[in-house]
Amino acid sequence: MKRRLLIGLGAFVLLLVGYTTYSIVRPTTLRTEIEINASPDQVWTVLTDRANYPAWNPFIVSSTGELTVGAKITNVLRDTKGAETTFTPKLLAVQPGRELRWIGRLGFGGVFDGEHSFRIEALPDGRSKLIQEEVFRGAVVPFTAGMLRDTIEPQFRAMNQAIATRAATAR
Repeated sequence: MKRRLLIGLGAFVLLLVGYTTYSIVRPTTLRTEIEINASPDQVWTVLTDRANYPAWNPFIVSSTGELTVGAKITNVLRDTKGAETTFTPKLLAVQPGRELRWIGRLGFGGVFDGEHSFRIEALPDGRSKLIQEEVFRGAVVPFTAGMLRDTIEPQFRAMNQAIATRAATAR
């Protein structure tokens, strides 16, 4: 009886490790982009003017902390249902006019990790392309992929449009 229990427990642990490895190797990615009638520097100025997020940003309604690689910032997100979530991601890249990227984790690494990025690319005629993307990895991610697409991805689009509008009018 004891041997069967140990075999069963071993099989369960093996399945859990395999599943967790699979969920880390095969992430869920949300990606949106928009072309903006403003320069990369103008887009960067809007993106990093976090004190004014409450006035115009439908997705990240608050963001505080120093924009320095390695620092932690505090963000408050609002999904399409109006639910707010506060988290403190670690900044991985802060390149003015080019990229802002962080990683947020729920629990310890490998449970639910999201690496979020804003990349700005220069286009002809002083225009820009803003790419907002998040790569989710972890054991819980496959169970939440549909919810992420339904409640978070539309907020990426809404924020992209708000940045585009604000940057183009500040031109």
